[in-house]
Amino acid sequence: MWGYMGNMGWGYGWGIFGVAHMVLWWILLILGIVVLGKWLLAGFPRAERGSRALEILKERYAKGEIDRNEFDGKKRDLNG
Repeated sequence: MWGYMGNMGWGYGWGIFGVAHMVLWWILLILGIVVLGKWLLAGFPRAERGSRALEILKERYAKGEIDRNEFDGKKRDLNG
């Protein structure tokens, strides 16, 4: 028996269009994963938060709101 549709069960076949469709599918899938990864990583800035806190601390010290000892202690806390 030849199976379904008379051609060993492979259906009608899409030829070059089927190959192009499969390649396009994989390209879009990989591109989507890359874009999603970049979008997720861009939402979590690592160094900006700590540097902004240090800038505020420096401004407070420059204005005279805190003394040298308090500045040094808070700077150590920020640097971990």
